[in-house]
Amino acid sequence: MAATAAVLVLLLALGGGGLLVVVAGLLGLAVCAAGIWWFVARRGLVRLLGATVAVAAPVGVLVFYAQSGLWLIALISSLCWAAAVTCGRAALHRARPPRSQRPVRAHRPKRAVLIMNPKSGGGKVARFDLVKRAERLGARVVLLDPSAPADVGELAREAVEDGADLLGVAGGDGTQALVAAVAAEHGLPFLVISAGTRNHFALDLGLDRADPARCLDALADGEEIRVDLGDVCGRPFVNTVSFGVYADIVQSPEYRDDKTGTALKLMPDLLAREGARRLDARVDGTRLVDRQALLVSNNPYASPDELSGAGRRPVLDDGELGVIAIRVENAAQAAELALWGSQAPGLTVATARRVEVTAGGPRPPGEEARIPVAVDGEALWLRTPVVCSVRPRALRVLLPRDRPGVPPPAPPVDWRLLLALACGAAEQDA
Repeated sequence: MAATAAVLVLLLALGGGGLLVVVAGLLGLAVCAAGIWWFVARRGLVRLLGATVAVAAPVGVLVFYAQSGLWLIALISSLCWAAAVTCGRAALHRARPPRSQRPVRAHRPKRAVLIMNPKSGGGKVARFDLVKRAERLGARVVLLDPSAPADVGELAREAVEDGADLLGVAGGDGTQALVAAVAAEHGLPFLVISAGTRNHFALDLGLDRADPARCLDALADGEEIRVDLGDVCGRPFVNTVSFGVYADIVQSPEYRDDKTGTALKLMPDLLAREGARRLDARVDGTRLVDRQALLVSNNPYASPDELSGAGRRPVLDDGELGVIAIRVENAAQAAELALWGSQAPGLTVATARRVEVTAGGPRPPGEEARIPVAVDGEALWLRTPVVCSVRPRALRVLLPRDRPGVPPPAPPVDWRLLLALACGAAEQDA
């Protein structure tokens, strides 16, 4: 009803500019996307022009609505669309709720070993007094020395040889993955302590990222679930493997200290320069050619729009990889992506059991090809073909019984299914 009302408002206002509302809105969106492209893919005056256009386009649309007296029509139609999307997502969530894994009660570990990185997350280990809290709960803590980088995987194996019955990590996602692989190899439970900077894995597990000390409650009163573990050329990952633009950027030594500045400095060469590296990939049986960026995730994100820090994966035990590939080479394609979203030719969204990635273009005979890869944010160079796969339910994760959890991510709006729900057909099928 809300979607119908949004359309009716525009149709009834055709004589009063209903069509202009739509055209101006779409044109503003396309011009804004083109401006963003010029801002990230160019330098100097063109970059400045792009920033100006990206800001001026939506402002210009609003000024046009106000000056032409169309603001009320635009406002009513927008509110109706917002109501339609909100109600639609709620209906889809109720009709097809995301599957959730039921945890099982866990035995209290007797010889837990926790590896902690004191630099992770800007010093969260010290700020939340994690070492003393863990030791009071009976765990042995291995504190990494920032001045002497250690092989955390080897430390975890030594702990297993010494009789550890649980492994845990207070650190970033890259460190989490290395120790998780050892825990999975030996069938031990694994404890995630959200002491990293972003902690995407902890987010999807429903852990408290604001207070990592709450994760330690699992040592006294915990429950266990099983999740998938990703694999890229024999190296584990818990979140994502990135190829292309982002992987090239994180190789820069300046990236850790100035992420935004480094990205803006490098992106023009990576996006628009002639001869820039492109990617080919085989996603199960589908071939992708000349992509600028490709992201492979351990289970798919709720939607391709969920790639910011707030993005979430509804489940972690589906046994599938999520795949998002992008190719945008000019302002027109950027505008097309803004208008069509996941339906644009430059964006591919898929799921797969196996993804094989190579560098695009020919290479000299006998020359070994390597490409930059970002594995859970860690910069690596890997020999091609780079093969990503998933080990279903390979990892036992220990969780505190009392944890904040996360609200389920909003599903993308499927209008066909919504119509079926409105007519009762989908409920009858269920």
